[in-house]
Amino acid sequence: MPGVVGLDARPDSIDLASGTRILLCHDKETGAPVGTARLQTTTQGCRLAVESCVDLPSEMLEDGRAEITKLAVVHGAHPLVRLALWKAGYLYCLANQARWLLIGARSPALVRQYARLGTRPLDEDGRSIPLTYAAGIPHQILVFDVISAERVWFQGDHPMFGFMFETVHPDINLFPRVTSTAELQRVATA
Repeated sequence: MPGVVGLDARPDSIDLASGTRILLCHDKETGAPVGTARLQTTTQGCRLAVESCVDLPSEMLEDGRAEITKLAVVHGAHPLVRLALWKAGYLYCLANQARWLLIGARSPALVRQYARLGTRPLDEDGRSIPLTYAAGIPHQILVFDVISAERVWFQGDHPMFGFMFETVHPDINLFPRVTSTAELQRVATA
C-alpha cells in the first residue's frame, strides 16, 4: 500500500493463510487507502505467530485468541483511522469468539497508544522480546481482553467508550452485508 511506511502492497504467505483477515481503511473522499491491519484468530484455525516467540499463560490458551499485526496508518491520516481499525479488530474478535487480542509494540510511544486503548503488558515487567516474524525486532507484547472491554471502559469512563460501544459505524464492514427482508421483497417485486 503506497504511503504506509513499512508495508508492502504484495500479500505474503500469512496474508493468504486460512484464518487471516486483512482490514483496509479507505479515505471517504479520495478512496485512497489510509490504514491497514492484519488479524489472525485461533478460532479460525491459525496458530498465532506470536505464540512461536512467547509462552502464553495457560488461562489464555483455554480461550480463543487473535493477533493483530501490520497495523499501520498513512502519515497525516485522520486520527480516528487507527481507532477505527482497532474497533474493527475488536468486532472481528467478538464475531469469532476470540477473547484475547495480542499485539506487539516496538516503541514506548506505541505501547502508550495501545495502553490508552485498553491493552496491558503480557509480562508484568513489560520486557520486550525479539519477534522472529518481525525481522527479530524487540517488541513488547500487549494483550487486550475483548470480553471485558466494554465493562472496563464503561466503569473507567473511557473517553472513547461511545465510539467503541455505542456507535454503529456502517463503514466498518467485516462481513458480507445481510440483506433485509424488505430489500428482498422489493427486489422480488421489481
